Amino acid sequence: MTYQLHYWPGIQGRGEFVRLALEAAGADYVDVARAAEELGGGEDALMDDLAELGGPRAAFAPPFLVDGDLVIGQTANILLYLGPRHDLAPAAESGRLWVNQLQLTIADLVAEAHDTHHPVGMGLYYEDQKDEAARRSEEFRQQRIPKFMGWFERALEGGDAWLAGGAASYADLSLFQAVEGLRYAFPHAMARLEPDIPRVVALRDRVADLPRIAAYLASERRIPFNEMGVFRRYPELDPA
Repeated sequence: MTYQLHYWPGIQGRGEFVRLALEAAGADYVDVARAAEELGGGEDALMDDLAELGGPRAAFAPPFLVDGDLVIGQTANILLYLGPRHDLAPAAESGRLWVNQLQLTIADLVAEAHDTHHPVGMGLYYEDQKDEAARRSEEFRQQRIPKFMGWFERALEGGDAWLAGGAASYADLSLFQAVEGLRYAFPHAMARLEPDIPRVVALRDRVADLPRIAAYLASERRIPFNEMGVFRRYPELDPA
């Protein structure tokens, strides 16, 4: 059965972590809101689907995945569902829990990255909170990015190529996306940090070289980073 992924059509955002897993698995899926409006795509249709699909168990916000009668919300929850079904998570429970822990930590990082440009309120424009964003971003660059990336670096100290052992998991794909997002939003901070996290950088490169991921990154299915998504490049928030 073809999966239906429901997410905002013009950004990578949190939905990109799900797209990467579906692409790596070679799964059949439809990125519903990216279809033409006359075919049920677009943001208005996405909001209608959000309200209607799942009934009382509808998702709180995109992304959500529809698989038959199942409507699954929250990025980490979607990946927890997809991982064992597509060999993107270990078979043992301990391994699955570890991969989920990694993913939840990435979710924390993504939330903090978002809050660098929206530290006061989601309903305000960036221009309405630039002073607060500058303060938040300084701490994020100097303390939070090194703390998160340092933790992932330690997680790779065992010598395995991947975070959960001998095979790539959805957590590896998600760490790749986090590094890419940070490189886009904070290129100067990442350039200073990357010599200290060689294992993370090497993992990022291994993910990029996976055949299905390489094909996806070179395709039109991969939406470019932009200033509407989670990772946004505002030069004043990342001084050289």
